Amino acid sequence: MEKTWRWFGKNDKITLAMLKQIGVEGIVTALHDVPLGEVWTREKIHDLKTYIEGYGMRWSVVESLPVTETIKYGGPDRDSQIEIYKQSLRNLAAEGIHTVCYNFMPVLDWARTDLLHLNPNGTYNLYFSIPEFAYFDIYILKRDGARDDWAKFQVLGPDGKPNGRDILKEVDKLRETMTPEAEHQLVENIVIKTQGFVSGNFREDDEHPIELFRQLLALYKGIGRDELRANMKYFLEAIMPVCNECSMYMCVHPDDPPFQILGLPRIVTSDADIDWFLHAVDDPHNGLTFCAGSLSAGAQNNVVELARKYASRTWFVHLRSCHVFDNGDFTEASHLGGRADIIELARIFEKEEMRRAEDPVIEHLPMRVDHGMTMLGDEARGYNAGYSFLGRMFAMGQVQGIIATVDRELGKPFHQPGFFD
Repeated sequence: MEKTWRWFGKNDKITLAMLKQIGVEGIVTALHDVPLGEVWTREKIHDLKTYIEGYGMRWSVVESLPVTETIKYGGPDRDSQIEIYKQSLRNLAAEGIHTVCYNFMPVLDWARTDLLHLNPNGTYNLYFSIPEFAYFDIYILKRDGARDDWAKFQVLGPDGKPNGRDILKEVDKLRETMTPEAEHQLVENIVIKTQGFVSGNFREDDEHPIELFRQLLALYKGIGRDELRANMKYFLEAIMPVCNECSMYMCVHPDDPPFQILGLPRIVTSDADIDWFLHAVDDPHNGLTFCAGSLSAGAQNNVVELARKYASRTWFVHLRSCHVFDNGDFTEASHLGGRADIIELARIFEKEEMRRAEDPVIEHLPMRVDHGMTMLGDEARGYNAGYSFLGRMFAMGQVQGIIATVDRELGKPFHQPGFFD
């Protein structure tokens, strides 16, 4: 697999020169300076692509070309926003960029309650506490129906079965000790620090992020799973002619966490969901970002079996792993641990890359290690949450070793760029 890295543009504290030194071959990025809902011009795409190529790497994957909320909930300007999206796809293809990772998660992108959860070895990881998230929903957001939703919520243990956890009892106990400072930190972690650089819906200088959050939630009133599925199908059917015309490969990111939250439907959480959207618009350009981390956070998912089943429709791979605790909470795990079994996933996807080797557009299967531990001072350097440098470099070293070993098993040459090229 092509070793890629998510990079947040020319203002990223992690420079392309640094990435070149650690063996990165491809860059995963976006035009972060273009406002949501505007066309990505060919000129802007070309400028960033040329800048990346100046460091001996290529722009491998767009992550993300955002799907605006109006497309997701089916607003009155949906069709005009889809036309803008199609033009951006044409411009990307004209510059030789053919893979787009996107998501169809309403309002909230990936969610965590603790961005610096202390590990036993002194490093930090991202963590999702179900009762803390429920507390945010019930007592900070004060969403109508939140308490009833959490009363019915079934928490799954590592075996994928309901564990009988009483979330409301834990939430009410948590309320007895919650401080204004802790509430503020939950808002920062859930709404600001994990969303602004991903979805663009929220910014650190927003004066009333919770009110803005409520306004966005209100747009989805009456939108359930069936309606959101229909809107995703509408979007995919609209863009597939352009994707076929330009050889653009769309790969949706699984929902993270892979279960319903905030009363919003989530429709890319499991085997059944993936099977549905691939068959709803059964076109090879409609594919999957296989995020092992997001999928392994759902105890209902057998990640290795999902990889085997959907490898042929996977256009981008995120290799990370989550550990689900007995109580149903989850945390990012070591890239050699957790529920994902990254060693076996490397075997599956390296074989898949060999199978498609003759296709000039998709001969390389891009892979990034995704999130990493925060370690050795990463926390003081101002990196985006989950996107540390040293922690991801450590993970990249682990995964490079796995891929080299798998390639030897398969008789496939392993290439480590940067030494004698």
